[in-house]
Amino acid sequence: MLKLGIITAFLGRTRDRFHEYNTPLSLEEKFALMADIEGKDGVELIYPYEASDATEVKRLLDKYALAVAAVNVNVKAEPEFVNGGLTSPDPAVRARAVQFIKDSKDFAETVGADKVTCCPLGDGFEFSFQYDYAMAWKRLIETFGEAGDYKNNIPLHIEYKPSETRGRCFLDNAAKTLCLLNDIKPVNMGVTLDFGHSIYGNEHPAEAVALISESPYRLYVHINDNDGRWDWDYFCGTKHYLEYVEFLYYLRRYGYNDYLTSDTSPTRWDIKRTFEANARLTNAVWALLENLEDEFTRLMRAGDYLATWRFIESEIFKLK
Repeated sequence: MLKLGIITAFLGRTRDRFHEYNTPLSLEEKFALMADIEGKDGVELIYPYEASDATEVKRLLDKYALAVAAVNVNVKAEPEFVNGGLTSPDPAVRARAVQFIKDSKDFAETVGADKVTCCPLGDGFEFSFQYDYAMAWKRLIETFGEAGDYKNNIPLHIEYKPSETRGRCFLDNAAKTLCLLNDIKPVNMGVTLDFGHSIYGNEHPAEAVALISESPYRLYVHINDNDGRWDWDYFCGTKHYLEYVEFLYYLRRYGYNDYLTSDTSPTRWDIKRTFEANARLTNAVWALLENLEDEFTRLMRAGDYLATWRFIESEIFKLK
């Protein structure tokens, strides 16, 4: 069975600009709900706003027989980060942002997490002549480098996203994130690849898997879907089924064995059944690919896409 997790913030109340969805739950209530979701056992916790008491988290992990997929450090919600934290022109703000990540590594080590992931959503721009791009890049090297070097036994993964909360994030695609890591030259860091971020950033998620997997850096994965225009966090396969199948094919090809964590927002749909749909589809496609990998590889190397498409029709879409 695959290792499947959930960002636990999505198990309670969520909101957008106009509505609130579902019922607010305590951390224990979220863990209890997750323990009842078939196929899921790894929690990704938002630090420090959702979880910061390591003793309590360890108690709940033991009580509900759950593991930690990752600690997700939020470096965007504090007032001083409104114009960016890791790239702020104020050295004190940058130091505070770095300290958030260091503190999250302390928390991760205590609760038994093997990684911290950070999506620097407050670091970006909206307008021409708003930022000195070269200076912002140097600050990303400085801040992520310092944070990654701290307790490097707990790898820091950088999650890229095209936009939100900024009109354009400085780290908006896989290639640029890899360039940053190449400039940092870390001992132990990685990339968090979110399927939906890749889709609406006009990447091909399977290609991003290959780029990261061929690099010296670790890979961690968030799963969801969207319409290619915004990060709606739909459940898997609802908009880009074939791209999701190819995404899983490449994860299998590279021997990915870490968590596939649902970054999916149930909003109008039943929470338990939404996350079970992610698990059900992902497990089924993963198992299906076991008997198709060699033929897909042969067909791609042969270069006749109509033959490949015929194979997709019969083996993926089951059109006989």
